Amino acid sequence: MPCEYTLMPSPVGELTLVARHGKLGAILWQTERANRVRLGELIEANNSLVLLEAQRQLNDYFAGTRSQFELELDFAGTDFQKQVWQALLTIPFGETRSYSQIAQQIGNPKAVRAVGAANGRNPISIIAPCHRVVGASGGLTGFAGGLEAKQYLLTLENRGQAKLAF
Repeated sequence: MPCEYTLMPSPVGELTLVARHGKLGAILWQTERANRVRLGELIEANNSLVLLEAQRQLNDYFAGTRSQFELELDFAGTDFQKQVWQALLTIPFGETRSYSQIAQQIGNPKAVRAVGAANGRNPISIIAPCHRVVGASGGLTGFAGGLEAKQYLLTLENRGQAKLAF
């Protein structure tokens, strides 16, 4: 079954929103690394209700009027990856966690590197807030959308609407 997609302009560049099985399955970046998220065939669907609602909520987020998302998500990955991605959903708006804290939260404190790898393959960026995961020292670490986008999202959440534009 093919996935539906639509393109969305945003302050962090054009995003590709992808729906699968009637739920949001991915948010992809302009600079997306090939095969970071495996989706199969994509069909443009600019009138998809799921994608229109995702776009509306993301626009609210970027406008500084939304701190929580209310969308059904369809994570496709291994059980371990899904466990990490579910942990991302528990990080409060405007806060950060380290890879080590996520590893502890999922009950596997030695899996810090595996948590980092799963975080890097998070298919639903922004909504499953992998940008809120930072290095042990609090420094910014890799991000599929780039470190500038990660900084923008963290600034948006910590100080109201960020002033940078892509």
